[in-house]
Amino acid sequence: MKTPHQAACIIRRVTEEFGAFSNMSRHPVTHEGVVWPRAEHLFQALRFAPDHDARERIRAQKNPMAAKWLAKTLLSEAVVVPRSPGDLDNMRLVLRLKCDQHAPVRCLLESTKGRLIVEDCTARPNESGLFWGAAWEVNGSVQGQWRGLNWLGRLWTELRGA
Repeated sequence: MKTPHQAACIIRRVTEEFGAFSNMSRHPVTHEGVVWPRAEHLFQALRFAPDHDARERIRAQKNPMAAKWLAKTLLSEAVVVPRSPGDLDNMRLVLRLKCDQHAPVRCLLESTKGRLIVEDCTARPNESGLFWGAAWEVNGSVQGQWRGLNWLGRLWTELRGA
């Protein structure tokens, strides 16, 4: 019998089975006629006003981690607060676009029906990690549990239709 940890669809690395659910995966996303290299680029850019030059600077980054770090350095100029209701709405939009524009992502999502989807932040259980994901905690027995809000997994589940 699988433990809850083994039965979950784990988002950890883009090269793993459910890596396509990561904003870092190699799935460009088109939004309002503009192609974004990865979902992470678009998500970070959406924190800034539409006419702010940060959006284009983020889009121009070579990789999603560079886009994320650039956005962090400009956060004082953002109009959407990280981990706020507006941020959740932006993530919801980005995931929907990614799913709509990439059949393999859509098929993978459909294959998870009835299963928990979790962004595993066990290696980085900080405030942001525990907001977007959850950390696996073992409480002294074979049993364990996920701790965290897991908003990324919850939004994928919402998009899937439960």
